[in-house]
Amino acid sequence: MRDDPPIGEDVPMHGASYPLYDAHIHLDSYPEERREPLLAEALAAGAAGLVAVSMDVASCEENRRLAQRHPGLVLPAYGHHPEQPALAADGPELGRLCDWIRARAAEGEPFAIGEVGLPYYLRTETESRGEPFDEAPYVRQLERFVALAAELDRPIVLHAVYEDADKALELLERHRVRQAHFHWFKGSAATVRRMARSGYYVSCTPDVLYEPDIRELASAYPLELLMTETDGPWPFEGPFAGRETTPAMTRDVVRELGRLRGLSEEAAGRALAANARRLYWGPDA
Repeated sequence: MRDDPPIGEDVPMHGASYPLYDAHIHLDSYPEERREPLLAEALAAGAAGLVAVSMDVASCEENRRLAQRHPGLVLPAYGHHPEQPALAADGPELGRLCDWIRARAAEGEPFAIGEVGLPYYLRTETESRGEPFDEAPYVRQLERFVALAAELDRPIVLHAVYEDADKALELLERHRVRQAHFHWFKGSAATVRRMARSGYYVSCTPDVLYEPDIRELASAYPLELLMTETDGPWPFEGPFAGRETTPAMTRDVVRELGRLRGLSEEAAGRALAANARRLYWGPDA
């Protein structure tokens, strides 16, 4: 029997029969000179797809360029990250971004909506300083993106954790969004059950190897709704401390999810890959 490589070590597939999918990565946040080598290394490690989420308009445009250079491998997600000032729901900037996204759909481009959501960390940090925080503009911004996802029938990538997840769920349900992905999710058991009933996806990062709450979620959430992600270039701790976050780390996530679910690495890898393909690349991918 072959021994597993050390945790956190970037290695090629070595005959593994399942592909890797990084369902959430900030590809354009890596230094420009690092992006192409990173993608080449990801392919060598067995990656078959990366969902490149966007922060703002410039990020959307760069992720589109990366996707055009790497069709099939890089799937862009277009949106405006919530942990920054919101775009006014009735203002020109948000309207132009939504129209730009509609134009991408009209041209037949594959993409998702994201990263969008609610500013949990910005809000709680502001309130911890004793300062007021107006969440209403963020809720209105999110509703515009949720409505757009419903209109275009595209998956939506959500940054919505803890109590913010319930607010996001209300919008998803109101607009009858079928395809939603809560990335790096943390929240109550009741919220987790609600998400699972709706058939919404959750992705796990490398911290599933050492964070008890994430391990509990990964053990209990329906396997057919789980995916792997890195949220790179965000750094991790534990066995990954001091290392650059790369898509190859999703193999460590696969192995750990297999252990938690009582599955072989191969079985876990095939199941998790099928989930990412089904949501983002379609049944014929």
